[in-house]
Amino acid sequence: MSASACVSHHTHGAAPAVAAAFLGWMLDAFDFFAVVFLIGILARHFAVSKTDIVLTLTATLAMRPLGAVLFGLLADRYGRRRPLIANILFFSLMELLCGFAPNFAVFFVLRALYGIGMGGEWGVGASLAMEAAPRRQRGLFSGILQSGYPVGYLLAALAARFVLPVWGWRAMFLLGGLPALLALYVRWRVPESEAWQRNRAPSVGAILRAALGNRKRLAYLLLLMTGMMFLSHGTQDLYPDFLRVAHHLSAGVIANLAILYNLGAIAGGIVFGLASERWGRRRGLLAGMGLSLLVIPLWAFGGTVAALAAGSFLMQAGVQGAWGIIPAHLNELSPGAARGLLPGLAYQLGILFAAPVGTVEFVLGHRWGYAPAMAGFILITLVFGAVVVALGPERRGVDFVAAARSAAQGEPAADSPR
Repeated sequence: MSASACVSHHTHGAAPAVAAAFLGWMLDAFDFFAVVFLIGILARHFAVSKTDIVLTLTATLAMRPLGAVLFGLLADRYGRRRPLIANILFFSLMELLCGFAPNFAVFFVLRALYGIGMGGEWGVGASLAMEAAPRRQRGLFSGILQSGYPVGYLLAALAARFVLPVWGWRAMFLLGGLPALLALYVRWRVPESEAWQRNRAPSVGAILRAALGNRKRLAYLLLLMTGMMFLSHGTQDLYPDFLRVAHHLSAGVIANLAILYNLGAIAGGIVFGLASERWGRRRGLLAGMGLSLLVIPLWAFGGTVAALAAGSFLMQAGVQGAWGIIPAHLNELSPGAARGLLPGLAYQLGILFAAPVGTVEFVLGHRWGYAPAMAGFILITLVFGAVVVALGPERRGVDFVAAARSAAQGEPAADSPR
């Protein structure tokens, strides 16, 4: 088989796995960001403060590491497909039940349980997709996978614009039951990972030993993902509320801006993910962060709707451009025996540290003013993130299957980056 034919074959084989991971992450993000557009409405309905509703976002984020451990261990022990199916069914059920919550206490518990499902989806889906993707196109597929997150945010914005005014807030959560259908696609169309089959861990203990044997790498990935989570959630979670309070925009204009800046996020994820194949993962990450740094004044202090539109579009192009590289980068830096666990664990432990972001920004906004608080928070976050990326390792293009084969034969890993 020729090289081009081989790439074509592997690209075709990767498509179902990447599609499943993309759709799972997209629907997960839709469910999470539905609450972002409902902060004021839910506060009034449940007769609680907006701070209480923002706290449900924190609860969701804080529970994600538990999901990463649970589903990550299952993925390394029993394969990627079956845990992914179980995960999709679980988070779909939790989201559906949110639409029937009779009071705030029940709603809070359901959002926390939903966080377990959200925490498990990314690690399992990303390992499945990145192990299926051709080495020389991994950056592109990484960007496509991660763009599922802004696509989900975009769908939430569309639902807030067209579904919410007609059907009410409960309909936003009832739509969250639809992802259960994705489990059928995974069951029938997505093949099991060849890299996992060649490097299957014999026990949970072996998976944990592989993870603990890479403690320094895990510590670095945790530091990286904490910065990335501060950046993502710091620019997204409260931004619709920020536009309403600080810039006095109407709900319709805010929804339209959210649609626009999520289009920027989608484009950024794919463009920077693809560019990382040429520039390298670290330089691609730094380029995305640099773009976001430059547009902070427009994003936070824009005096017109057009300025805010340009600032938010470019901000998310940079933020999600950097994020588009993360699935490939984390999986390349993780050992094969714990690739279902380690990337997702680092990702979601980063969320654990970043869980209070919305609450912190909300409180700082009351003290210093919304715009200065948002701008200052993101400026510090970008500087921190750039330092961590610049000082970190990179293994662009590592061959997962060859590495697994070498490990099984007791040879030095044949996984040097190209």
